[in-house]
Amino acid sequence: MRVGSYQLANNLALAPMAGVTDLPFRLLCRRMGAGIAAGEMLTCDVRLWHTDKSRRRMDHSGEPEPRVVQIAGGDPQMMVEAAQRNVDAGAQIIDINMGCPAKKVCNKAAGSALMRDELLVREILEAVVKAVAVPVTLKMRTGWDPNSRNAVSIARMAEDIGIQALAVHGRTRACMYQGNAEYETIRAVKASVAIPIFANGDIDSARKAKTVLEQTGADGLMIGRSAQGRPWIFREINAYMRDGVICDEPSIEEVRDIMLAHLRDLHAFYGNETGVRVARKHIDWYAKGRAAAHTARHAVMQATDPHSQLEHARTYFDTLAAEPPSLDSAA
Repeated sequence: MRVGSYQLANNLALAPMAGVTDLPFRLLCRRMGAGIAAGEMLTCDVRLWHTDKSRRRMDHSGEPEPRVVQIAGGDPQMMVEAAQRNVDAGAQIIDINMGCPAKKVCNKAAGSALMRDELLVREILEAVVKAVAVPVTLKMRTGWDPNSRNAVSIARMAEDIGIQALAVHGRTRACMYQGNAEYETIRAVKASVAIPIFANGDIDSARKAKTVLEQTGADGLMIGRSAQGRPWIFREINAYMRDGVICDEPSIEEVRDIMLAHLRDLHAFYGNETGVRVARKHIDWYAKGRAAAHTARHAVMQATDPHSQLEHARTYFDTLAAEPPSLDSAA
């Protein structure tokens, strides 16, 4: 699968997720088999880039090609400046966000709110494509609400303008993350354009991945929430697509080792205090479906420094490995 001039290792993409797809997580998912991974959404307002949060979002140190930066906003010239600055800083693909359903984004006429204004969408896409020499891609939803699904018309417009690939989340903005993804709309988008299409939404297993590819005819898959605490999902899908093999779930010991390495990377990337805080949600995801009421789990979530967080996390998973399997639906 190609995006512009870049030949991807496979057709699996990690979806950009604010507060999740930082550099440590992107690197982990790439090691686990993702062919491409976009950074966290970055506002097009360059005046806000002086914060630690924005600087971290722009950090692509040691990241394999192609390096993807996603920008969000509703002003064409601001989007142009954001794209140009990121290309100057090393971005190799610029992704435009037209899929974020968050109120604070949509209230600024950005993210999925743009789907209500196709004229503005055209202005933004034309301006950004003309302004940079790297491939420009687009992530969108199927429409603003079930009564105004316009993904097909926007996809055709995007292709005509020069967008190199599209990722389509199979829900409208009004649907947020509720209900089932509408793969029939993604199929209609794929049938209407020749550029590569990534199908996104509810892909939570290797078998589901194959089913979604068959139902949509998409060229690739974009995986978001299902990779949280399960970055090996890319490895599992690759194995099934390549060899028809359903991989065994990783052992508790392997999950422990993946998690501990991830936590160390988070501590190094964010610094001790912020790193420990950010790591907690990842620990919670790694522990999902496991003994939630365990005292060792409580201890790891209360840790306030990297050393104790790592030790408590190790103890929790070592304890799980030594005990009979026990699932807790409240996890």
